[in-house]
Amino acid sequence: MITKSQSLTTDNFKHVSAINADGSPMRYRRNGQTKLWKTRPNHFRIPVKRGLYEYGYIDQDNAGEFNSA
Repeated sequence: MITKSQSLTTDNFKHVSAINADGSPMRYRRNGQTKLWKTRPNHFRIPVKRGLYEYGYIDQDNAGEFNSA
């Protein structure tokens, strides 16, 4: 699980349950700066990229699905 403090420093992430065709866990890398809010101190958003064309976010709702690599 990714915590708010880990979201500021970690650059590589691995998905807990999703796997690639070769059986290795899906790997994501940071694609920008972590977004933090003053009015919502428990919320964060990390832009990530997987492969050439797949983009997304890790936030407080799906942080349990990822580990730091």
